[in-house]
Amino acid sequence: MGYTVIFQPSGRRGKVEEGTTLLDAARGLGVDIESLCGAARVCGKCKVRIEEGYFQKFGIESRANNLSSVLKEEKEKLEEYELYNHYRLACCAAVRGDVLVFVPAESRTGGQVILETGRKRDISIDPVVKNYYIEMPSAAMDDQRDDFERIRSALVQRYGLQRPIYLDYPVAKTLSETIRRAGWKVTVSVWDEKEIIKVSPGLVENLWGVAVDIGSTTVAAYLCNLRTGETVAKKSIMNPQIVYGEDILSRITYSLTNKNGLEKMSKAIVGGINSLLDALVEEARLTNEDIIDMVLVGNTVMHHIMLSIDPAYVGRVPFTPAFKCGIDIKARDLGLKMNKSSYVHWLPLEAGFVGADNIAVLIAEEPYRQEEATLIVDIGTNGEIVFGNRERLFSTSCATGPALEGAHIKYGMRAAFGAIEGVMIDPQTKVPRVKIIGEEGWFKAGDKPLARGICGSGIIDVCAEMFKTGIIDGTGRFNRQISGPRVRRGADGKMEYVLCFAGETAIGRDITVTQGDIRAIQLAKSALYCGAEYLMQKFGVEKPDRIVFAGAFGSFINKESAMVIGMVPDCDLEKVCAVGNAAGDGAKLALLSAKKRQEAEEIAKKVTFIETAAEPDFQIRFAEALSFPHKRHNFSSIHHLIEDGRFQHLNGDDRNRRAKFDR
Repeated sequence: MGYTVIFQPSGRRGKVEEGTTLLDAARGLGVDIESLCGAARVCGKCKVRIEEGYFQKFGIESRANNLSSVLKEEKEKLEEYELYNHYRLACCAAVRGDVLVFVPAESRTGGQVILETGRKRDISIDPVVKNYYIEMPSAAMDDQRDDFERIRSALVQRYGLQRPIYLDYPVAKTLSETIRRAGWKVTVSVWDEKEIIKVSPGLVENLWGVAVDIGSTTVAAYLCNLRTGETVAKKSIMNPQIVYGEDILSRITYSLTNKNGLEKMSKAIVGGINSLLDALVEEARLTNEDIIDMVLVGNTVMHHIMLSIDPAYVGRVPFTPAFKCGIDIKARDLGLKMNKSSYVHWLPLEAGFVGADNIAVLIAEEPYRQEEATLIVDIGTNGEIVFGNRERLFSTSCATGPALEGAHIKYGMRAAFGAIEGVMIDPQTKVPRVKIIGEEGWFKAGDKPLARGICGSGIIDVCAEMFKTGIIDGTGRFNRQISGPRVRRGADGKMEYVLCFAGETAIGRDITVTQGDIRAIQLAKSALYCGAEYLMQKFGVEKPDRIVFAGAFGSFINKESAMVIGMVPDCDLEKVCAVGNAAGDGAKLALLSAKKRQEAEEIAKKVTFIETAAEPDFQIRFAEALSFPHKRHNFSSIHHLIEDGRFQHLNGDDRNRRAKFDR
């Protein structure tokens, strides 16, 4: 019969087998608990509290000892007072009896802020699927051609289609009935000028396709009119695979260590895309069968998991994918809710950890057509970098780690409501103002914005601000000469900076930035900087002409903060910009243009991938890049931000931010 587990405040409850972890119980009961490491017992974000006593309403006796013993990992991640008050990590605690579990605010999965938009791009519309309206003579005794031959003949005579044209089986099953009910006047949807994938009664002018960007954290889908190129609807969701691990390595591990792990994750993403398809057609007042084409992009691990291909070898040296070329697969084979005979096209991969999403960014931004040497940075758990111009392109991937997504940061969280996304610190008083997702304006000390934690853009901001105001030095160490309530020693005896005091938060505790948090950001930013440095060296220049931040994370980063901490190389700040979801834009371009799909194949073969970790001096360069902004390199573009009197000569976004602070 198992034991009863009840989760509060959601009220979800159910019976689970003995030995089931609280995290698995939560997943099974539909309770969202943060697990940035995918139950690898390293992030410490899945903390819950066990309530003790007899609960008459539920008829259970809940005890802390109704769970397995506290593990070493829990003792390392939980504070002493938390252990005393029966806090556990849900990934470690296994059920041994009835329990009532309270999930605190900081452990609940919030509504992720998802960036769907990119920028306007010109495109010559030439989709792979086209509609052809034909009128045929009806069958007669003196004309013994079959129905399919009549369609083929009409297509050749009216539209000049010369290639052999095939008929997909599901279309053949209803062909005769369809054309007769339509009075021999039908619209034929032809894929790649060689296969009939749909026959519709009468004249059908519009045809519809969907472009999908499968990110490790979010999935964005765009419904496009393939005749006009218009994006008529867009939807996004959290990637449902996130319960199996926040980053791609966690998901590879899950597929290796859990029975049917790969199948579960594949079904999860297919189900997620189907939910997006349902929402898109409902908004556009269409049916799922109206969706005639689809393009998918994502990193290499997302690609393999979606296609139920074992990702194990992608995660092992030499990080080899099963295949890199673009591929067309029948929608019905993937279980997608669209026209059964249609194809789903995956853009090509570039390398082991540089996938189709990066190729999509390239065909959207087109650095291969430009004179300027451009650095394109897509920042995430696995950062992807491209550098070059029309002469040549180099790329690499950087293991930035999950710190920028909130993991390994004491009060880190994803970019969800309640997360601190922006920080300014007064240089004299060291008092901060914060910008919180879901709240209007900036909050000063004493306000009650009810912050839950701090997300990646906020962490970058606070590190830059602490460096600029002298709270930390170039090595990232705290300045112990500063006194005051904000800069202090924590309960562990180590230095920390208080962003929000307990009364200003939704979690009832001070939200602080610790020495460990700063170190985690230093490791992440150093990986990105080294990757960019190697690519520039291979190209033969010392600095980029321009820098482009792609993706959701890049769109919310303050470019000056990123440069102050040395996340990217020195560059004229006027030449640094964010382009939104360029991967989604590239997927739409490939949906609307057969030429763009071919371009993607060609570019994927031309980009030279550099494995930076294999470079002989990598460790030396990595160590040098740990400093803010760098141990050796001169960042002339930000001298005005970090010298004495630095706030008197600010320009651009930072001047506006400072003006808000002064008000």
